[in-house]
Amino acid sequence: MILLSFDIEEFDMPFEYGKTISFDDQLSISTQGTLSILRILKDAGVKATFYTTANYAMHRPEVVMQIINEGHELASHGFYHSEFKPEHLAQSKQKLEEIGGVTVKGYRMARMMPVDEREIEKAGYVYNSSINPTWLPGRYNNFSKPRTWFYHHNVLQLPSSVSPLIRFPLFWLSFHNLPMGILKMLSASTHRKDGYLNLYFHPWEFTDLDQPERFGFPGYVVRNTGNAFIQRLTDFIAWGKRKGYEFSRTDQYVEKIFKTGKS
Repeated sequence: MILLSFDIEEFDMPFEYGKTISFDDQLSISTQGTLSILRILKDAGVKATFYTTANYAMHRPEVVMQIINEGHELASHGFYHSEFKPEHLAQSKQKLEEIGGVTVKGYRMARMMPVDEREIEKAGYVYNSSINPTWLPGRYNNFSKPRTWFYHHNVLQLPSSVSPLIRFPLFWLSFHNLPMGILKMLSASTHRKDGYLNLYFHPWEFTDLDQPERFGFPGYVVRNTGNAFIQRLTDFIAWGKRKGYEFSRTDQYVEKIFKTGKS
């Protein structure tokens, strides 16, 4: 099983690199990327999960409705991407459900930062996918966390996928920088060990980020963005289908765990 997920948010990442970007541009870049993602998924005939901020959804409700109407899952990525308060957990869920007319079951914290699981349960979420169970300098120190799904405070935790043993993260940066052959090898070994892959990306990766004056991103962020990344994900999905892997929305996979107690 391969769970593809996309964090749909206002594109505020340039602020981390000392650049400014208007809110309209943040929305435009995220929307352009989201529409590219939807085309990829439609052409491949697979469904995915879109963790969306309420702030983005309020400004682009037509994109949210396209996500839903094309059969994908709408989940919460918080209310704002660069601001968090515990009350945003319930507020973002309520707003997304109001806009989309669907039940929101999943949550992912912005930038995969820690979040109080008791607050997640209180807000009414069924599952949380906010853990990258590896170590990255200045970002994550999660070697003590399980690699695969587990329960905590009555909420199913679904960490992003990392390879067995060395816990090499199979996240968006890996898809930009590793040769596809190595990435597929790591993905296959992880799928063989865990029975599934939980992968996450962002819409702005599917636009051209190689604009130093505008964004200020380092080479490992901009490598293989835009059309190159569209081709990379298209190729990866085709490879997964040839391997016989199923693709699923996260909520449907979580429901399977509830029913069977296993991957």
